[in-house]
Amino acid sequence: MRITILGAGVIGVATAYWLQRDGHEVTVIERREGAGLETSWGNGAIIHVSSVQPWAAPGVPFKVLRWIGQEEAPMLLRLRAVPTMWRWGLGFLRASRAAHHQAGALNNLELALLSARSMAEIREETGVTYDYAGQCVIKTFADEPTFLASAAAHEALAPHGLVTERLTRDEVIRREPSLAPVASQVAGGLFFPQDEVGDCNKFSQGLAAWCAARGVRFHYGTTVEDLVIRGGRVAAVRTSAGEIASDAVVVALGSHGPKLLRPHGIDVPIHPVKGLSITIPRAHWPEGPRNAILDDARKFALTPLGDRYRIVGSAEITDFDTTPSPRRIGAIMREVATLFPPLAGAQDAPGAIQWAGLRPMVPDGRPWIGPTRIPGLFLNTGHGHTGWTMAAGSGRRLAGMIGAAAGRAAA
Repeated sequence: MRITILGAGVIGVATAYWLQRDGHEVTVIERREGAGLETSWGNGAIIHVSSVQPWAAPGVPFKVLRWIGQEEAPMLLRLRAVPTMWRWGLGFLRASRAAHHQAGALNNLELALLSARSMAEIREETGVTYDYAGQCVIKTFADEPTFLASAAAHEALAPHGLVTERLTRDEVIRREPSLAPVASQVAGGLFFPQDEVGDCNKFSQGLAAWCAARGVRFHYGTTVEDLVIRGGRVAAVRTSAGEIASDAVVVALGSHGPKLLRPHGIDVPIHPVKGLSITIPRAHWPEGPRNAILDDARKFALTPLGDRYRIVGSAEITDFDTTPSPRRIGAIMREVATLFPPLAGAQDAPGAIQWAGLRPMVPDGRPWIGPTRIPGLFLNTGHGHTGWTMAAGSGRRLAGMIGAAAGRAAA
């Protein structure tokens, strides 16, 4: 089949990999000059099998409402976004019920475990390098009750495949000596052996190059203008460089997908949620953390990533603005500095990069993977904060669906 993928973020590139492995003729359209240059560029760099629970959870909507107008809140709802997202907000409220949250967590965990297995296969076959590291993700807690509650919540997923190890304060310090000066602020920790670390941008570009060497065509600097529907099914993609005939089309455009789909009667409830990251040269603190540290109380993650650190810790429900907020970045870094004082003010260090990207969030936190009502048109989108975690598995799952659909059509 001739299959056109719209978007060369990590989701689109991973989908291209599995489709070309199945023998399809694959073309990828990307408006940027290369793969992985938007949301895939500066994420937290952790493949979180342990952290796939939907953000919609009991109590969260009321926290968001309390944080309105608080510029340094961990999750900030911008009032200017409300008129365009009220339906999304109602969906988020419904999805925050305990039963919905639990079902979403189990759904996402299954996909994340498939993705972890699939990533291992991709590494073995392609040899792509992306600052990969395993067995190095720890979540720390400032007080015993929160630690015990979180441990119990994670351990409840053990029958479904999640592995969690409890760590005492001393065990946390032994694993991560850079926390020794602030040991009194650590009540305990959770170690997640299935989690991994890696640069999503490097992975996307490396895998795209591997696919291109095997016949996948990448059209960079090309804008998708519309879908061409003929005879009730997708027939082509209209782009700034002309029309590309297609037997199937995969929309992997993240937050920008709904604008393309809506005129064709497909309403995907995606709203952009801005995330911030700060990338700091490791030379700023060579003796710093060797593990990725997620701090529960302070709502940040710090990841050693090759020759640099990546720090994330913010969610901003807004529009399509990707300008990093200096005030919000400052708030993140102040929290980081309470555990890691040598990083105070490091956002302004030589070589530091402040970045913002848009997570494509759906209300219930479950990505949309599969066919639409238009024959030949498929979605792989809406991953929110789990795109890097679920990319390899999402691409594999969708490739299987497309192959099954082609088989039924041929029968």
